[in-house]
Amino acid sequence: MACLPDWAGFPIREVSSVKTVERSDERILSSDIFEGERTRTERPNLGSLREPAREVPVYRDCDVLVVGGGPSGTAAAVAAARSGADVVLLERYNHLGGLSTGGLVIWIDRMTDWTGQHVIRGFAEEILDRLPADAVAGPAREEWGSRDPARAAHWSHRTAAYHGVVTWSPTIDPERLKLASQEVVLEEKVRLVFHSWVAMPLVEDGKVRGAIFESKAGRQAVRAKVVVDATGDGDMFARAGAAYESDIEAADIHHCMNTAWLLGGVDMERWLEFKAGQPAQFTEFMARGREQLRAFERPFVSWRNDIALFMGPRQSGFSALDVDDQTEVEIRSHRLMALHLEYYRANAPGFENAYLFLSAPQLGVRHARRLSGVARITRSQWPTAQVFDDEVGVTPSVSPKFPNISIPYGSLVPATLDGLVACGRHIACDPNSHGFMREIPQCWITGQAAGAGAALAANRGIEPRAVDMTELQSVLIGQGVYLRPRTGKIAATA
Repeated sequence: MACLPDWAGFPIREVSSVKTVERSDERILSSDIFEGERTRTERPNLGSLREPAREVPVYRDCDVLVVGGGPSGTAAAVAAARSGADVVLLERYNHLGGLSTGGLVIWIDRMTDWTGQHVIRGFAEEILDRLPADAVAGPAREEWGSRDPARAAHWSHRTAAYHGVVTWSPTIDPERLKLASQEVVLEEKVRLVFHSWVAMPLVEDGKVRGAIFESKAGRQAVRAKVVVDATGDGDMFARAGAAYESDIEAADIHHCMNTAWLLGGVDMERWLEFKAGQPAQFTEFMARGREQLRAFERPFVSWRNDIALFMGPRQSGFSALDVDDQTEVEIRSHRLMALHLEYYRANAPGFENAYLFLSAPQLGVRHARRLSGVARITRSQWPTAQVFDDEVGVTPSVSPKFPNISIPYGSLVPATLDGLVACGRHIACDPNSHGFMREIPQCWITGQAAGAGAALAANRGIEPRAVDMTELQSVLIGQGVYLRPRTGKIAATA
């Protein structure tokens, strides 16, 4: 087995193992997981420093502070503002959308269920409707839920059909989504603050009441009645002392990291003709790629025929909370981007004139922490069709074998910590359910629920856990969210 080249004194080691995750009733895609040796050595213990106490200027007071402008944070800020709150949104990058834009996760997972019903709606539906027609690629509405073999086969190669069913899971132009997300936030008079990295929550008497952040202006604070943790990694609730989980499902890609990239100058229709029409040659192509590069990935379609999306190779065994691990994954991914270009140009139909177009400015982190909440979404819930009394959203299941899954408000609320709600990929769920609850549409849904809940709490002068469910659900329905009638069932805590 050949090693990847040693560039700049930082070699990429051989892949020590490759695990192929097959499509099943519990997983949508067939994917490879690459386990590799870390090249870094352990950091020495150099002791610690004591930071002197200092005065921190207050940047702003508000009702709701949203930390993180990814899909969930964007939805939370808009929902909170529309619910009557004065909102500040802090984002460390220069754009909104998080992994759906800066992370190039431009394949938006299923928003319809297995009957074709559009169940992930509200902000999620609105933001996609704001995109121009040439910024969205996917099946027409009349095809959603189709089981016609020809249509399902066509869309299965375009990330929009699974288990023989056509789904609404479009690919989008990330720049257009950045702009649309920014504009809808500004329309709602949210105070948007880019280039600001939140460092620590402000905690008073065991309740979160804002955050301290860093920018080019130095260290500042925002005071808030309620904080929405939309960091994706649970940075706020963890640093405020809330309990969390970090166990993983080893047979799922949900714990892997990588930097996604785009190759330009391709002809994806030619590639798809090769992939679908010459299966034996395609299998040989993939085998040679794994032999030569070891960590090897196939391309996905994008919103344009001349741009290919690579959402891997997915690297296992690295921590999203360790700066050295994050750095190594970035270095590996950028080198693999160049190696993939070389191999694809030489061997792949449709890639003869390909070029490096864009590597994601944001590292593709899928998992770090998950909240220990008042309630959690679990694998045992999947077959039950239960509708929780505190339902704040509905997600399609991973297979036609299972009904739609109820998302309880309790999965956004810490078990004991007050003054904070969570949304996005770090909500309370077990590792199996995290495999789909981390996806972009689910982040939009939980973000909208968290923002509306935070605003009601701030407006009423109560803690988020005390929000009246009838009022919250009424607000969400008014904002276009799909919810079902109550059944008298309360979300379980285990």
